[in-house]
Amino acid sequence: MTTLVRRPARGPLVALGVCAAVVLIAQIPFLRNRLFYVWDDSAVQFLPTWHHLGDRLLDGDWPPLLDLDSWMGGNIAAEALFGIWNPVNLANYVLVSQFDDLAVAAVVVKSEFLALLALGAYLLCREYGAGRGPAAAIAIALPFSGFTLYYDAATWAAGLMAFTWLPFTWWAARRAARGAGSPLWAFLFGALAVTTGNPYGLLGVCVVMTALLVESWLKRDRGALVRLFVVGGLVALLVPLVYLPLLGSSAVTVRAGQGFASDGVLMPRLSELLNMSVISHQPMIKGFGHSIRMLTPSVFFAWFVVPLLPWLHWGRIRARWRPLTGAFVVAALYLLLALGPSNLWMFRFPLRHLEVVYLAFGVLFAVLLTGGPRMDHVRQRLAFTAVALLLPAYLAFAAGSWQWRHHLIALALSAVGTSLVLWLARRGRAVGMYGVLVVGVAAGLFAQTSWFPFNGDVAVHHYSRSIPELKAQTPPHKGTTFPVGTALPGNVGLVAGLSSVGSYTGMSFRDFSAAVCMVYHGGTCAGSFDRIFAPTTLDGRALVDLIRVESVVVENAIRPDVQPPPGWRVSFRSAQETVLSREQPLPWPGGRLSHATAGVRVSEDVAPDDRDESVRFTKPRGQAGALAFARLAWPGYRAELDGRELTTRQGPAGLLVVDLPADVDSGRLTLRWTPPGLPLGSALAVLSLLCVVAYAAFTWRRTRRDRIEVPEERPKAAELSSTGV
Repeated sequence: MTTLVRRPARGPLVALGVCAAVVLIAQIPFLRNRLFYVWDDSAVQFLPTWHHLGDRLLDGDWPPLLDLDSWMGGNIAAEALFGIWNPVNLANYVLVSQFDDLAVAAVVVKSEFLALLALGAYLLCREYGAGRGPAAAIAIALPFSGFTLYYDAATWAAGLMAFTWLPFTWWAARRAARGAGSPLWAFLFGALAVTTGNPYGLLGVCVVMTALLVESWLKRDRGALVRLFVVGGLVALLVPLVYLPLLGSSAVTVRAGQGFASDGVLMPRLSELLNMSVISHQPMIKGFGHSIRMLTPSVFFAWFVVPLLPWLHWGRIRARWRPLTGAFVVAALYLLLALGPSNLWMFRFPLRHLEVVYLAFGVLFAVLLTGGPRMDHVRQRLAFTAVALLLPAYLAFAAGSWQWRHHLIALALSAVGTSLVLWLARRGRAVGMYGVLVVGVAAGLFAQTSWFPFNGDVAVHHYSRSIPELKAQTPPHKGTTFPVGTALPGNVGLVAGLSSVGSYTGMSFRDFSAAVCMVYHGGTCAGSFDRIFAPTTLDGRALVDLIRVESVVVENAIRPDVQPPPGWRVSFRSAQETVLSREQPLPWPGGRLSHATAGVRVSEDVAPDDRDESVRFTKPRGQAGALAFARLAWPGYRAELDGRELTTRQGPAGLLVVDLPADVDSGRLTLRWTPPGLPLGSALAVLSLLCVVAYAAFTWRRTRRDRIEVPEERPKAAELSSTGV
């Protein structure tokens, strides 16, 4: 009697290998340019804020809804994109806070998310029936596609975090729809995508759910439709928690580029897709400023996709179009979004959508490549391959003829790699063939980071990424500091020990930014110096007093030979900047109170945290009064005087002012800030969690009771492949 020995499943090992390969390949850009992953917004917004939020979390401050010292960028709940409700984000913020070098922290965190993205893509390809080899090749290539690497990973980190959870959501939701997986997983990954706070994550969940509904409807699977509606509805209950604070704060804020418009910025043309496999191609796409050509390979996908198109098993589309409908729908919808308009409400820069198009394309490619390239009609396929190599190479040359050497190298690498893949496939060496695809990804990335070592399409910020060096380079100052110019850009002050009024924000507080001449990245104009020292309508007090500024850092290049106003002195001067400091300390050091009108005497001001404050005062009965605070009047403030609710209003520059009634002579004023919509959003989130647990338990019990074996709908690799790889 022959004993059958079950061989261990190779799937988990391949998935682990995919993650390991991506982590290793992700170090190539870092080795070529140590600052590759801490660039533009990552340099001035994400990494410094992550480090700061990590410190606050370790101090027990959760959720970190408000950071008063960040001023316009301090409404963390309304900013949304920091994902304060996302446990993976929070864990990474704590991790980042343990690093003294932001460049190293960046490569660690972003390698993690690139590996997770690859794992999700691998699982999704396998779910649609792709073999392990093609699924692994696509999964490893996707994180290093042009936009995902040079924009999401290098600069716009919130986009990478949101995109990472999309293939997981798609995979888990499809499994739940066909009854092969628990709806709990689909909810979990959908929740992670939504709670990143990036609206592109929410958009992705909506599109994926729509695509799966269409796929299930075509298969006449009513059970799948019900399961998708339930899971999608439960994920939707989390949306108010994330976005109601943003919508509730919109009355006092402005965001650049909202509405509907088409200015052509980052709008790819359909013809650019012909160059998705050319590693040297710089697309003719309008960038920021006056740029008409991108300085990065932003439409690149994978070096092997276009050359191998003639060798795919195209007949599978006709045979299996219904199970593949979801991928077609996602690709079609995102392709439409990628073509424009350039501004669509909260969604700007259509090039962002191209990476999801490539995810859907990758799924289809992996399915069609399963079993290896077709080896019939070799001469005709070779002719088409030659065209697929030469035509994109010529288009890349036509778009940037002065870089002809790069294009020749790119063509040579593609031609050699494709030839080697086909040679190994013809000899049945599937493992070697897919290995060449992966090695080609690394080789192509090495070439790209030699030619394009950083994202030249976005802003470059020159400052040390070492926190000890930043602190040593920060000019001597005291207390809250107002920047005149851009001495330290964005949120860098959060890790440099500088409590700066300037900060990076996705939504500017309209009245404050106008009053002090501050832009979204925290810099100010030369005229801001005169503005903050000018008298205001509040008893003639200057803004510099109402904001409780103790130091003013002036960039000498924009305001040379600055002289201190009365009550101020020059405390530090260098070739780059001049620091002015107060001669006398500010009153009420225990809180944020900055001014009390005539007749109002304050005996105590205490602010135990950023959201709460209490002031004890006395004043003549029959006389009205007002208290002004060094707080922006974000919607959500509630003021009470010994249990009696008072109204709050905006004072000069949008600062919070509370009017005291005339019929009282003393009392304790208490302030409490709650983000708009937080109670409702929290209640719906709790309801969502309870419902999904109950639904998952119900599904599990029904399956166990009925003992229904749900047939595997997705074809196994062996059904598509002669090699089984």
